[in-house]
Amino acid sequence: MSLAALAPELTALFADAGFTADGIAAHLGPDATEALHRGEPAAVRYAAADDSTLSRLIRVFVLRDAVPATELAELLGATLATKLIDARAVTVDRSGTVRLVLDIRPHVIVGENRWVFSDADASMTEHVPGPDHVLGVGAASLSLLQSTPVTPVDTVLDLGTGSGVQALGQLGTAEQVTATDIHPRALELAAATFAGAGAQVELLQGAWFEPVAGRRFDRIVANPPFVVGLPEVGHVYRDSGLNLDGASELVVSRAPEHLAPGGTAHLLAAWVHTHEQSWAARVASWLPKRGVAAWIIERDVADPAHYVGTWLRDESIDPRSPAAAARTEAWLRHFDEHGVTGIGFGFVAIRDIGDEPSDIMAEPMPQAFTDPLGPEIEEYFDRIGWLRERTATELADATYLARPGLAREDISQADTDAGVGFAPAALRLTRTDGPRWRHDVDKHLAAIVAGLHPHGLSLRETVGLYALANDLEEEALLDSAVPAVVDLVRHGLVLPAEVIL
Repeated sequence: MSLAALAPELTALFADAGFTADGIAAHLGPDATEALHRGEPAAVRYAAADDSTLSRLIRVFVLRDAVPATELAELLGATLATKLIDARAVTVDRSGTVRLVLDIRPHVIVGENRWVFSDADASMTEHVPGPDHVLGVGAASLSLLQSTPVTPVDTVLDLGTGSGVQALGQLGTAEQVTATDIHPRALELAAATFAGAGAQVELLQGAWFEPVAGRRFDRIVANPPFVVGLPEVGHVYRDSGLNLDGASELVVSRAPEHLAPGGTAHLLAAWVHTHEQSWAARVASWLPKRGVAAWIIERDVADPAHYVGTWLRDESIDPRSPAAAARTEAWLRHFDEHGVTGIGFGFVAIRDIGDEPSDIMAEPMPQAFTDPLGPEIEEYFDRIGWLRERTATELADATYLARPGLAREDISQADTDAGVGFAPAALRLTRTDGPRWRHDVDKHLAAIVAGLHPHGLSLRETVGLYALANDLEEEALLDSAVPAVVDLVRHGLVLPAEVIL
């Protein structure tokens, strides 16, 4: 019995029992739910100590407690319990005690209740992931889900699907979803994840883009094994066998050739920082000179020691152990030999733009925000596409709109010169939605932005009126206003009327 064959029956039982992410949270209460997220099983077990069906499901499938085989049969039905044993999702010892050895856990994926089949992790039990470990839903996969659009397309490729998390996020948005992985076990678990969701997904085995050679897709999504380190494979879900950031370079550089006209790629990636080259130039060099618009977003940077310690903990290695000491020394020496001063992490979004010169932006995005990034990425490509098609004269003659919700911040600080009161320190325009971009501006630009209206005067006319009212030289003011408005459009603080109407 395969996992995929039993998955629909199991997830139907889960749904009927309320064994969903929201159902568990409501059942446990806020304190125990937070303990669940922190990986503190005792508090969860205490809150789920009653004999209700949902509590028993939590103990068996979330905490992976050992129970008598008769209890599993009573909980699931004898037939389904036997199927789980036959599929090796459950082990049985000589005393007839059973324990779940997989992670079959509910999640909300793009607003839908889903169940992901993956290998057991160390969140609820003491466990050291093996070399062929198939990861479930982690922080990286959740961040990629949030940064990937869900607008309708014909075809989607989930490159290196693992347990199928990214493909789950695209169900219902695409006519056809294709998922690849080099690891047979990952495909087995992904097949169960898709079967449990009632989805038809094309599954292909092979490395990188080899299974889809010659094919193009409207949307590519990839959470590759991007860990930056030595050219070796310790764990297939995170180590590529390529040196340093070679895995990210491979996926970023080859994704464009698999994009359909106007198609987009949404990738997690990591890259090294060195003294010899900026990280932005390094990642931009992986992309072709023509044919793509790309937005490279650095969300975080770690120093080498912090980075190594983080990934050692990821594989449940005690940082104080001799094994950790040896691994740390080898890893840090490798970084030193290659001049690595830091490791950046973030997103790379790519759009096919035909035979035009490539338009590549690489920038840090360290600010906190909670809105999904996927819609912002789609709008970003629309905004820069509009900018790309216009001359400076056409930009000046266009009409614009200050984004709804745009805030003007007048910031003052204690006046140390006067010793009393406050003195102006900064004038800032800030988005209150999306990635919360903020730009420092002067009073002239702030006033010009305030005067923009999609059915009103053009930028040139607005600048002209402001210059006349304030006895300023119009052409000089316009020459500075146009590039400033372009920057505001790139970050969506100002929107061209043609984009929104």
